[in-house]
Amino acid sequence: MILIISENKENTTNEVIKYLLAMNKKFIRVHEDEIFEIKTEQKRLLLVSKRNRFYIDEITSVWYRNGGLNFRRLRYENESINLNMNEYQHWLEDYVRKTLESKRHINKESNSDVNKLLVLEQAKKVGLEVPDYFLAENTNEVVIHQTIIKTIGGNPRAENITQDSTGMMYTSIVKEPQKGNFFITFFQEKIEKDFEIRSFYLNGKVWSTAIFSQNDEQTKIDFRKYNHKNPNRNVPYQLPKSIEERIHLLMLSLDLNCGSLDLIKGRDKFYFLEVNAIGQFLGHSVICNYSLEKEIANYL
Repeated sequence: MILIISENKENTTNEVIKYLLAMNKKFIRVHEDEIFEIKTEQKRLLLVSKRNRFYIDEITSVWYRNGGLNFRRLRYENESINLNMNEYQHWLEDYVRKTLESKRHINKESNSDVNKLLVLEQAKKVGLEVPDYFLAENTNEVVIHQTIIKTIGGNPRAENITQDSTGMMYTSIVKEPQKGNFFITFFQEKIEKDFEIRSFYLNGKVWSTAIFSQNDEQTKIDFRKYNHKNPNRNVPYQLPKSIEERIHLLMLSLDLNCGSLDLIKGRDKFYFLEVNAIGQFLGHSVICNYSLEKEIANYL
């Protein structure tokens, strides 16, 4: 039995499930709003929610897409007992999560969020080129028009930044100095790119897409600022074997067996930018006819 941990109506998950159904593979899909109780039955651990019910020993593989396993905790009137029982319940939940993560899997909830700064350090250690970067709380040492700023965090979305509105933090160029100090910010050398590359990694294999975003002012700095009226050209691309081998070493060092990586080609070099363990890949799969959804279903 395959366990899929995902969000409600997540389209990539839906596409993978179509292949699982065609392959007659049994699966259980867990949504982010599901709350499980941990029970026992005939000396076996059983997870029960309003939607699903399964023994953890019947799960053979796990795909962590996003969301997570949520558990209902018992509460006790006596505060001392409640503290102790909270600890017991924590370790029981921890055992369930770790047992599931020890099975054949694609990604894990425990390391789905990676530290961008540590990833860049690790990328350099395995031999990937990385544009020069530094942290600063002012623009005193920033080279104007030659430096970009990016978010340190993995999630560029700012939920409910205003009422009923969500914001997106894009990469941008520093066009003028700022007065005074501000919160520590990630600055990076701006590389004049020939094109961008989105690579999808799964257990040692790499599928890449070249994104020709450099000729459109809207997408020149960050291709995620999609121009729906005049979309960037996307084509299948083969990275040099040496770069793919370094990507493999990087993913091994991060204990990730799946993820989407961003690179750029410029100055006759390939520069690594970042990796997202649960990044989007469906669009590139369709455009380049990679059938990555089928690859995931096959592995599971």
